[in-house]
Amino acid sequence: MRKTTLNAALVILLSTAIAGCSATQTGSEGVKESTVPTATNTAKPEPTVAPTETAEPTPTGKPTTEPTPTTKPTASPTTAPTTAPTEKPAPTPKETSSTTPAPTSSTVPKKDTPGKPAVGERTALSWYYMKKGKGQVPDFPRETKSYTKDQKAAWVGTGKKVYLTIDAGGPLIDVDLMLKSLKDNDVKANFFIAGYTIKKNPDYLKKVVADGHLVANHTMTHKDFNELTDEQIKKELTDFEKLYKETTGQEVEKYFRFPYGKYNMHALSLVSSMGYKSIFWSTAMRDWEPRKNGADDPYNDIMNNLHEGNVILMHQGSKENMEALDRICKAIKEAGYEFGLVNEL
Repeated sequence: MRKTTLNAALVILLSTAIAGCSATQTGSEGVKESTVPTATNTAKPEPTVAPTETAEPTPTGKPTTEPTPTTKPTASPTTAPTTAPTEKPAPTPKETSSTTPAPTSSTVPKKDTPGKPAVGERTALSWYYMKKGKGQVPDFPRETKSYTKDQKAAWVGTGKKVYLTIDAGGPLIDVDLMLKSLKDNDVKANFFIAGYTIKKNPDYLKKVVADGHLVANHTMTHKDFNELTDEQIKKELTDFEKLYKETTGQEVEKYFRFPYGKYNMHALSLVSSMGYKSIFWSTAMRDWEPRKNGADDPYNDIMNNLHEGNVILMHQGSKENMEALDRICKAIKEAGYEFGLVNEL
């Protein structure tokens, strides 16, 4: 019984050992089989990575067998160009934005600059001056600062010199008294005479010229130049020139005064282009109307504003002027001034 039991135990041990051996062999093959497919699966994706690194050769080498790499090279070139252009346009807007302000700023002055010379070219102007203290040269219109070298004009001289200018565009009052007062004081004056005055009184012009006074052009009909065309302005001056030559046998000197002192920049340029120098003034009086204090008013008007280079305007048609003329000439000389002609300005 004991032997039987031992034999049975041996049989059980042997069968257990045999079963263990067969179990060990099956497990190793399972590992081999499971490892092999895994290695095979991992090896197949490796070619997939390889074509990604070399995008161009892969499609050329195996077009039929490996369609997968064909998709990947397409994706890789698509990414490369997309990135490059995106970086290049970035500086382009910067250049455009920096360039745009430059033309804008340079264009603005060009629009303003041509505007400035054009403005006021035909704006009506009227001569005036701003009186200062006794013995001081007055201030003059601001537009005089914009006169060009081609716009020939004078309104004040320098030094201890006075330029007496007498306008004759109205009635001729006390001509003989006037000429006598000038001659007695050895004064040569400057006469701006309108053409229609000469037509009516040619002897008046002849006497003035005979006494050695300077006669200048004061137009033919004494009209406001702001209301005339260029052709009318030219005619006003040339008609006077013809009349002056017919009356005196001489050419008129190229000095001119605007009727009423009214002008514009264009008219000044036009007159200058005809060879004339326009003469304004630095002392004037309300002598186209009766004076309250008689001859004292013109005398005081002139002596209270006497200054160096003084260009005095008085009108022939004022009785008070003619009566005060002798006294005025004497007082100016006594103040240390001498008389000059406008062709010295």
